[in-house]
Amino acid sequence: MATFDTPRTLAGASLGARALHMISGFIGVLSAWNDARITRKSLSRLSARELDDIGLCRGDIDAIANRGRV
Repeated sequence: MATFDTPRTLAGASLGARALHMISGFIGVLSAWNDARITRKSLSRLSARELDDIGLCRGDIDAIANRGRV
């Protein structure tokens, strides 16, 4: 088994932390987009009467789906 000794500097750790932060941010945006997509799809499947029963109309679907997004 081979091992590698790689010295790590503060700048290298900072770069890794920034990359990790960027990746986690991308995953968060992707997750929020998917949640909005699922909400929009679910609400779109409801009839006008079902939407009225929960106090919504077709025009409210996008606003509701995007509520948690920035």
